[in-house]
Amino acid sequence: MGKSDFLSPKAIANRIKSKGLQKLRWYCQMCQKQCRDENGFKCHCMSESHQRQLLLASENPQQFMDYFSEEFRNDFLELLRRRFGTKRVHNNIVYNEYISHREHIHMNATQWETLTDFTKWLGREGLCKVDETPKGWYIQYIDRDPETIRRQQEQERKKKQDLDDEEKTAKFIEQQVRRGLEGKEVEKPVYTELNRENEEEKVTFNLNKGASTSIPASSKTSSVLGPNALKMVEGAVKRKESAHSSGQSKEKKKKSALDEIMELEEEKKRTARRDYWLQPDIVVKIVTKKLGEKYHKKKAVVKEVIDKYTAVVKMIDSGDKLKLDQTHLETVIPAPGKKVMVLNGGYRGNEGILESINEKRFSATIIIDSGPLKGRRVEDILYEDISKLA
Repeated sequence: MGKSDFLSPKAIANRIKSKGLQKLRWYCQMCQKQCRDENGFKCHCMSESHQRQLLLASENPQQFMDYFSEEFRNDFLELLRRRFGTKRVHNNIVYNEYISHREHIHMNATQWETLTDFTKWLGREGLCKVDETPKGWYIQYIDRDPETIRRQQEQERKKKQDLDDEEKTAKFIEQQVRRGLEGKEVEKPVYTELNRENEEEKVTFNLNKGASTSIPASSKTSSVLGPNALKMVEGAVKRKESAHSSGQSKEKKKKSALDEIMELEEEKKRTARRDYWLQPDIVVKIVTKKLGEKYHKKKAVVKEVIDKYTAVVKMIDSGDKLKLDQTHLETVIPAPGKKVMVLNGGYRGNEGILESINEKRFSATIIIDSGPLKGRRVEDILYEDISKLA
């Protein structure tokens, strides 16, 4: 067996020893060679290949340092982006994962002396969000990838589209009410100081014309003040009553305006329709032929609605459970007098009683049997908007 045989005990021992990380002081960055001991590193430094690399580096040392710094930065940020994303993480955790790779660029070959200097540099360059805590420095990657920005914009656009008409209308009404309240001015009472022209003069109220308890000098003033005081009290009472009646009339006007808005909203809800109509506990008919003649034109009860457009139904005759899309189902119209559920339009979700069927117009007349609109008669509601209750 030769000396340099791959399967020799010495070669196997050398490979086992070279696995994993070795001491940094015995690593040559220029040659990218890791030595296992001091003697091996000394022999490497005296080798001809190492001397040639040193001569190349001595010609332009800044170029080599910039190259190693750029490689270190790119590998570090790539690990941070791929491993942690945009999460806030301790810089030492990222660095320990980075140096676990055997072929990594060592920091002593870059322009940064310590990990803290490198972290501060990332913050100054705007590549990461950095903050110092008692536990050390934390970093957070800033993702400026055009694909990521486009994906975020699409998600925001989708969220805006998900706001349905009812939510928009509710927000509009709330804004209108807030604006109406902001425009009003609350009347504040005005307080005046009570002054007497002559402090020695006594003021008395004479309610009877014949009787007077005032001093003769002030009899004229008291006789005049008595009837005037009554008139003032009566006038104040009348003003309060008129103000109260005007306030009530304003409140009535406000209520009538709100009633009009509610009526308009109710009209909008009546005309509002959705592209999904499935509801639990309704009877439906299977119209697809893909399941075979066993289930075609057979009736089933909706047990569960999944994602608005899919339902788990249970066959009435056999008891089998199937998962079907709403395009494979249609509503069932019962006989007059039976209970139905409204599946679309402004009365969606309300239960009712079928009163009559108009076969020419493919519509029906129902009476709402639940909710605040109980007892209301709804005409010309389409077949596909109601279905029999189980």
